[in-house]
Amino acid sequence: MATTKPKYNIKAVSQILGIQPGTLRAWERRYQMIRPSRNEAGHRLYSDEHLKILKWLMEKVNKGFTISQAVSLLESNQETITETDTSSQSSQLDKITEELLDQLLSFNEHEAQRKLDHAFTLFTPETVAIDIIGPLLVKVGDLWEKNQITSAHEHFASHFIRSRIGMMLLSVPSDSILPKALLVCGPNERHELGLLIFALYLKRKGYDVIYLGQSIAGGDIDIVIEEVDPTYMFMSCTLKKNIPITVRLAESLQKQFPELKVGLGGYAYDRLSELDKKRIEPFIVGNTRKDWEEWLNAT
Repeated sequence: MATTKPKYNIKAVSQILGIQPGTLRAWERRYQMIRPSRNEAGHRLYSDEHLKILKWLMEKVNKGFTISQAVSLLESNQETITETDTSSQSSQLDKITEELLDQLLSFNEHEAQRKLDHAFTLFTPETVAIDIIGPLLVKVGDLWEKNQITSAHEHFASHFIRSRIGMMLLSVPSDSILPKALLVCGPNERHELGLLIFALYLKRKGYDVIYLGQSIAGGDIDIVIEEVDPTYMFMSCTLKKNIPITVRLAESLQKQFPELKVGLGGYAYDRLSELDKKRIEPFIVGNTRKDWEEWLNAT
């Protein structure tokens, strides 16, 4: 049962909700939707009731509301604070994904734009990218590998998605006070769509994202790290043959920059044996929002 007794610090609440502490503090200052207590040192302490309200607000944001709209809805008592119907939301996401895929495989750019625009009216950019575009990319890749679509279909769909996510990434403001994350494809890698989605996820979480995209020349990454001093560095790998060189680079950078937190993602790692995965497990970020949150919370 929810209580009003304060017992969670802001770090714990941040990890539970999957939101940066700085963003949470900014919401509280601007909207004053909750009033956490303070301990003797002046640090915020949250109760179960506070957490319940914040979870409800986050659910509304993930459905497509802005935080100001969600707070207004809360203040007007138009809805009771209840759990989200996740099964209904999942079904809707699957339906939109299939409809968007059909339009892309028909080379119908106008209708694909309309479908994607509609998705943005229902869900946040983060949800659209991770739960619609991400699965769509996997389906396109599977269809192409099975020779069920041509390379022209794959190129058209990839170009369309690359353009939209690129614009979304640029539209999200950066906060230079929050942790810096450097993102680049691993050595010899050119497929960057998965990395773009992860970049958008990080940026909407409040990270200061420096996105480099496709693989860069050997040795250049050291120069970039020394220049920008990131907290995190993430490399993606989609081709299994590129895993060894990417892992060697990650291990080398970890030794050269001990404070740097290095993460590896991309669908190539899903094809590794369990033994091989175990060896590089600390580096593997995963390919789902749950995986990403668990990795970030553990570092």
